[in-house]
Amino acid sequence: MKISRRAGIFAASTAILALSLTACGSASNSADSSADASAKSAEDFTPVTIKNIYGETTIDKAPERVATISWVNADTLLALDTVPVGMDIDAYGQNENNSTAWKDEALAKLDASIGSEKAPVQFATGDDPDYTAIAKTKPDVIFAPYSGLKKEQYEKLQEIAPVVGPIEPNYLTSWQDVTEAAGQMLGKEDEADALIEKVEGDLAKVGEENPVLKDTSFIAADLSAPDTAYVYSEGDTRPRFLSSLGMKQADYVQKNAAKDTFFFTVSPEKVNEWDSDIVFSSAVAGNTTKDIVKSQPLYGQIPAVKNDALALPGTDEATLAISAASPLSLEWSLDTVVPKIVKAAENAAAAK
Repeated sequence: MKISRRAGIFAASTAILALSLTACGSASNSADSSADASAKSAEDFTPVTIKNIYGETTIDKAPERVATISWVNADTLLALDTVPVGMDIDAYGQNENNSTAWKDEALAKLDASIGSEKAPVQFATGDDPDYTAIAKTKPDVIFAPYSGLKKEQYEKLQEIAPVVGPIEPNYLTSWQDVTEAAGQMLGKEDEADALIEKVEGDLAKVGEENPVLKDTSFIAADLSAPDTAYVYSEGDTRPRFLSSLGMKQADYVQKNAAKDTFFFTVSPEKVNEWDSDIVFSSAVAGNTTKDIVKSQPLYGQIPAVKNDALALPGTDEATLAISAASPLSLEWSLDTVVPKIVKAAENAAAAK
């Protein structure tokens, strides 16, 4: 199955896939924060080689100017107190800055808010990276371990600077692997390990504080389109997120998951087979369960829907926080998304 860049992230309806791409930003002094962040480790930096699906990249010295491809990668650098010289705009779930709440907060803490002198340049990346804009930022390294870069794109970017390419194809690289790669690249391996431990601990704590989640079965899905439902399997970030809260993926997913991909489609006539305590599903922003069932009455036959155990992120930004998970977005989701999942689990338990 050929998976496009956009479908690789959301595999959802036209309303979700039609992303508006606009460019903004200034290159003036955006390197300063990156230089400051990497200077401390530059003297002690040990050369590293980071493998990707197209080969490997050797970093001989701590980079001072890092450009990023795809959103998770920029988030991860920011979480490690490093401002990219350039980064992709957030073209889904974005705010007025073509950014996100968690990214804006991190940039502000690093004195690099969008529109300020030290802000990163923002690239308008579509099916192809904006090679010209990336080159203008004069990066030492291009960081793209979470991405859908094709081999020819990877090779073209290498003409600009060394590329830390996709560790897994089609946006399947875990946030932990992205964080580890960032730590290696920046000479901040201890900080990266500590960050992973903290985020994983915060997610696990949710399960400890909400025992109803333990072994609650789930299906991660998308119900944006009335003609086709999508179910995400193990390789996707959504099931990984739910599992990290102590929940268990429903057997239905394992039995029906397509080989070598991270999602499969289900016709509305078959969603009554979703034998799962809860369903965590993206949908058209602002839609309620009633809206979804009104659009496609057959979705009302989903067992979790009948039990008021359908958890909806609610906004495109919240959907992005989980579907393109990063250390920053996951921490943000603890207050914005997790309570809806807990409520769905409680309703499922009450219905048993």
